[in-house]
Amino acid sequence: MLYAEAMLWDSIRAAIARAFWRLSSWRLVREAEPVAGPRLLIGAPHTSNFDFVLMLGIAWDARMRIHWLGKRELFRGIAGPVMRAIGGIPVDRSNAAGVVEAVVARARETDRFLLVVTPEETRKGNGWRSGFYRIAMAAELPVTLGYADGSTKTAGLGETIRLTGDVEADMDRVRAFYASKTGVRPEYRTEPRLSDEAALTRQLAGE
Repeated sequence: MLYAEAMLWDSIRAAIARAFWRLSSWRLVREAEPVAGPRLLIGAPHTSNFDFVLMLGIAWDARMRIHWLGKRELFRGIAGPVMRAIGGIPVDRSNAAGVVEAVVARARETDRFLLVVTPEETRKGNGWRSGFYRIAMAAELPVTLGYADGSTKTAGLGETIRLTGDVEADMDRVRAFYASKTGVRPEYRTEPRLSDEAALTRQLAGE
């Protein structure tokens, strides 16, 4: 995509986002200090399909060219070009190692790479998947804590952190941030907790 064309699309998306936030009952909270360079954005709590709309509203308002992971089936047929146009990356979720490798390779292609990840197992599940942590560590990406909070009808981007490899300590910081965030449907909210944080720390350290 040519630079002028890309800038035009950024402007169109930003205009759509501004219209959405003016009409929506939700309020946008922008970053206190915008972060430059590639990064991973967490979208949580993921409790509703409306989360996707909020995510686009947040990203397009900030003129972010985001990417997100979707199962390959979503990209079949006529839907494929549409999904890719709004940042979708088709992945085989049965191959976790392959997903991490593919994302790391994409992240190293450009300094504008922004990946949105929803870490919950499912919207009715227990805990978070560790994929976002593995990707951020492997690609050396800072992690921005994006959120939707139904209790205040606000959505936006919170702090950006650097993961340390001490999974329990990093996740304690993540848990503290999301403790007050309910999601669109609070009954589906899950605790930001990985299945075995101590074991993941040892694994990342090569023990």
